[in-house]
Amino acid sequence: MNPITKEKVILGKLLFHETGISGNVKMEVLKNTYSCASCHQSRAGFSSGLRQGIGEGGIGFGNHGEGRVLNNLIPKDSVDIQPIRSPTVLNVAYQDVMLWNGQFGGKGTNKGAEDRWGNIPENFEGFEGVEIQAMKGQAVHRLKISKDFVSENYYEKLYDDAFPNIREESRYGERTSALAIAAYERTLLPNSAPWQQYLRGDLKSMSVKEKKGAILFFGKARCYECHTGPALNNKNFYAFGMGDFDNSPQALILDSNGFEKVKKGRGGFTGKVSDNYKFKTPTLYNISDNGVFGHGATFRSIKDVIRYKNEGVPQNEKIPIENLAPQFGNIELTNGEIENLVKFIQESLRDPDLERYVPESIHTNLCFPNNDLLSRVDLGCGE
Repeated sequence: MNPITKEKVILGKLLFHETGISGNVKMEVLKNTYSCASCHQSRAGFSSGLRQGIGEGGIGFGNHGEGRVLNNLIPKDSVDIQPIRSPTVLNVAYQDVMLWNGQFGGKGTNKGAEDRWGNIPENFEGFEGVEIQAMKGQAVHRLKISKDFVSENYYEKLYDDAFPNIREESRYGERTSALAIAAYERTLLPNSAPWQQYLRGDLKSMSVKEKKGAILFFGKARCYECHTGPALNNKNFYAFGMGDFDNSPQALILDSNGFEKVKKGRGGFTGKVSDNYKFKTPTLYNISDNGVFGHGATFRSIKDVIRYKNEGVPQNEKIPIENLAPQFGNIELTNGEIENLVKFIQESLRDPDLERYVPESIHTNLCFPNNDLLSRVDLGCGE
């Protein structure tokens, strides 16, 4: 329902990074200060680079997003902050549903869950999750793409080229913008990672330790049982008992009632007890760029995650034992094996040149992915 074209991708690439679309802000002073890429930027493997992604109300960038913090001068009820770690948009071409609980997506994985789509009418239209997230995200994150914005910032021709078969009165708005952003996201493939090069025949692209780690990944460590296919993820949901944001005094939870559903993962969407605390399998490509791990960002290194799964002691004490993934605590890796496995995930699955997916500039000529004063200093955007 959203054929990828070069013209659509070019438009989506710019809109994804365009700070000028943050126009439905609660506080006028924060207009034009953030973008989709604020929580999904290349330097952090197209994730946020910090525990909680921040749209409106965030300031700063650091080196790869880790320096973004809350603006303490902004009322907390005006902040747009995520109650779960921002997932990467790398390899979304291989997913049919989006979000950690998979609620966005009107076919495939969500077939049979129609009774849970009351507030997601786009699911009934048959769109896949990538497109629906791009549609829903504009309202949730207070973005505004109007005909006036398109005309004033010289985006009109790009929309004309991307959507020549859509009538002009419907061409320059939220729906087409979402389709363009989704088309761009589908092209974000970390296909220059050493493991990808190895699969194409370059047997020297990986070190001996990385190769040993790969053998563990696809063998004793049982990683492949969840992390499989071209993106090293699958379309299933698993419970590994990882902690959530409310186990940390540093986390900000604005909607405590809604957060109870967030913590239940897939079960919070489907309403099934057997789905409680299960979360969508993430791709592992460039995961090392993000710096925080787990849906609740309760880990600070890949090694910590592997040791946790190796030991099999849940962080979340509420999770029913019967819901835990069978791989949890049942892999018995040695310290040396853990080191090799870390090497494979950290080095072999990292594409070193994601900057090829970033535009040189955006049509408003604003700083991006953030445009607040502190971010402009961090990013070297000048005055």
